[in-house]
Amino acid sequence: MRIVQFTEYGGPGVLKVKEIERPSPSGRHVLIEAEAIGVNYADTARREGRYVVPTPLPFVPGTEVAGVVREVGPNVQTIRPGQRVVALIEAGGYAEYVVVDERAVVPLPDGVDARQAAALPVQGLSAYHILKTMGRLEEGETVLVHAAAGGVGTLAVQLAKRFGAKTVIATASTEEKRALARRLGADVTVDYTKNDWSKAVMEATQGRGVDVALEMAGGDIFHQTLDCLAPFGRLVVYGAASGEMTRLNPVRLMAKNWSIIGFFLPQIMRKRALYEQSLRELLDWVQEGSLELTIGGVYPLEQAAMVHELLQGRKTSGKLLLAP
Repeated sequence: MRIVQFTEYGGPGVLKVKEIERPSPSGRHVLIEAEAIGVNYADTARREGRYVVPTPLPFVPGTEVAGVVREVGPNVQTIRPGQRVVALIEAGGYAEYVVVDERAVVPLPDGVDARQAAALPVQGLSAYHILKTMGRLEEGETVLVHAAAGGVGTLAVQLAKRFGAKTVIATASTEEKRALARRLGADVTVDYTKNDWSKAVMEATQGRGVDVALEMAGGDIFHQTLDCLAPFGRLVVYGAASGEMTRLNPVRLMAKNWSIIGFFLPQIMRKRALYEQSLRELLDWVQEGSLELTIGGVYPLEQAAMVHELLQGRKTSGKLLLAP
């Protein structure tokens, strides 16, 4: 079978296709024939050697895989061959076949295809738990979503409304992307490439600020977003796409009882009941048509390097997928 791996850290060019023997599942593991594989910023951070946790070499990136179960280990209890499933794993997804612990596998509802399913776990669970678990979003509050045309952003706009937000303010760099955010439910859109974007956010809230803000850029954007918080506001940090490290004097938080909260999806994955329940909810909403997934493109495994370039160039909208 084919996999995509890297043996050194670096740019997209370090990603190479390799042929290996197809693995067999043991214990409580199942073998999934991949039909769609999610591509994420975490994969690019792994490739560059700057992920939150160390990345061993050689390494096969990929944390989202959807497809059909072809074999099961002798101790598997809940999954059977032939089932259509999706799984969120720590690594190894850029492959034609993936061995996964059955406890990370969720069967797909009828009507949800593999591409929809692979587009959902990382961004869907992130948006869900950033807003609900970490951001503690309450009915009637105001939410600020950065990069609202991206994978997390498109889902966060929709979920914020579902969870009771009165006003969703979405930022994006182009009118096309802002129009997408409005179509998905954003009440106000802002061009974050303008120097005074934070002023527009404050104007939209009549000077009060936002209750929950999703922040993944770092650098100046972090500080500008912090300044947009209302009293008792919560800023949830889930990335640093700019690569800039941010300095903060914690005394700044005291005047308005602000909170800065970190979010790292693997911690949610370790709480199986929390992970499984929320992923099933998300899949059900996709099935009923109340949660829209924006897929920006589907590419063969051999084009993984190009897909990383597209993702890091920030010229795409929605989710990028690989299809073996």
